[in-house]
Amino acid sequence: MAKYDYDIIVIGGGAAGLTVTAGAAQLGVKVLLVESGHALGGDCLHYGCVPSKTLLRTAGVRHLMRHAARYGLPDAQLPPVDFAQVAQRISEVQAVIQQHDSVERFTALGAEVLFGAASFADDHTVEIRSDDSVVRATGAKIVIATGSGASVPPLEGLKESGYLTNREIFSLPVLPASLIVLGGGPVALEMAQAFRRLGTEVTVVQRSGQLLSNEDADMADIVRLRLESEGVRVLTRTEMQSVRRGADGVQVRLVHEGSEKLLSAAELLVALGRAPHVSGLTLENAGVVYSARGVGVDARMRTNVPHIYAAGDVTGRYLFTHAAGYEGGIIIANAVFRLPKKADYTNMPWCTFTDPELASVGLNERRAQAAGIDYTVRTELFSGNDRALAEGAPEGRIKMLLDPREKVLGVQICGAGAGEIINQWVAVQAGKVSLSRIAGAVYPYPTLGEISKRVAGNVMADKLFSGKVQSALCFLFRHQGKACS
Repeated sequence: MAKYDYDIIVIGGGAAGLTVTAGAAQLGVKVLLVESGHALGGDCLHYGCVPSKTLLRTAGVRHLMRHAARYGLPDAQLPPVDFAQVAQRISEVQAVIQQHDSVERFTALGAEVLFGAASFADDHTVEIRSDDSVVRATGAKIVIATGSGASVPPLEGLKESGYLTNREIFSLPVLPASLIVLGGGPVALEMAQAFRRLGTEVTVVQRSGQLLSNEDADMADIVRLRLESEGVRVLTRTEMQSVRRGADGVQVRLVHEGSEKLLSAAELLVALGRAPHVSGLTLENAGVVYSARGVGVDARMRTNVPHIYAAGDVTGRYLFTHAAGYEGGIIIANAVFRLPKKADYTNMPWCTFTDPELASVGLNERRAQAAGIDYTVRTELFSGNDRALAEGAPEGRIKMLLDPREKVLGVQICGAGAGEIINQWVAVQAGKVSLSRIAGAVYPYPTLGEISKRVAGNVMADKLFSGKVQSALCFLFRHQGKACS
């Protein structure tokens, strides 16, 4: 039997890689974690979830201050934003979270950590290159968890003109006076709203006719209307032609609904999706099959080489931190416990953290129609929720899809606190909780979460007050000698 340096080598120190490393090390497995960056934590901590949500909170506070009159207070006269201070706050939040993702923590768990660029020499051997050394290590099993980076289009003049991605946007020295955002997905819209609220003139450019194109149009339109009401200019059905930089910033030439336009701004943000980090891994040396969309895996997170696994963004499937952590757990079950556990994405939730937020779990109408599934829709408006009115946030709705037997297929929520409210529906779906139990539960009043009880209660009310129930009650009353209208 071959002798290897490590039981598991993990390439990548983001959510997936850290999940595997921590779990395996605590179980006594000899683990080597290799990270190409300057610190552990991955894009989520350094260039994604954490800085973006910190920025959104800062921008949200400023938005409230500017519109204090809506809450019975005098509007504040605010000076221009010093973005260096905003960036400093982001760094301070990251520093606190970094302690949980520190090298010391993982070495204390029993793992070994090396920083450097990893590549495969063969299917059991990894080379780690740093500035001054090359280390070779062998592993019985190897996990690829290298994540993803911003997808940059081959747009004429883009590379020469310079642009921002999620790696640069949170550490700008000054707030740009104007910003063009290429893309209409979650990152694009979150940044568009945040910078607009801080005082930047923002234009969003989207190729398709809908923002948040994976969502139902009626839900995505709620977000679009809010952005536009706050002054974000939105151009859909737009083809980008070229980019050039002049003395005053960047100019983007595009075709919008058949007409050529020229947009100018101080900065350009490229937020057109993500591309898996596979370059430089020399996966062909290990015989691992991959494409521009990512490393292919089966339901047990195995590549075509059974002892090599992949998880997180590099697989090109669900590009969420929570999905990466979940997939890391699947690898622990298979690679360490040797249990044939398969990933199940049926109840995988996600959320776009604009204001209002848009959160989903299960099927929406777009996916149900694509799958040919029959469904009915139930909705409840936030304008009918007392807490939403008190918060000054009446926009949005909850939308629930039911199959012909009135089983929940999926839930979408666009409104205040949607990312928190969806957690209940994740538990409902995972635990197979009936709508009658939700409708019969007691919720604290007044809370935004009552909207879930209301939409479930409406379904049960239709059954309770149906003609069948009324007929049955009349029969019972007559049997007891009572009158029945």
